[in-house]
Amino acid sequence: MESSTTMTMIKILETILKELQEQVVEHMRYYIEDILEETKWNESFSKSQNKLVAAARKARKEIKEGKAVPLSQDAL
Repeated sequence: MESSTTMTMIKILETILKELQEQVVEHMRYYIEDILEETKWNESFSKSQNKLVAAARKARKEIKEGKAVPLSQDAL
């Protein structure tokens, strides 16, 4: 069963000239791909945020205790 949102999109497409429908659909494909990629990024970031905070705290602690060593570009 199609949702009301899907039906709305179909109705909008039907009002557009046939020659433009494929172009509109292609734009929608790219738009949806972008949204899906952004959603994946946000999910990945939210899952790793606690680890990033812990790493930052550890780094601050090591700096405070004098255990940190400056990073040289040669070491990279």
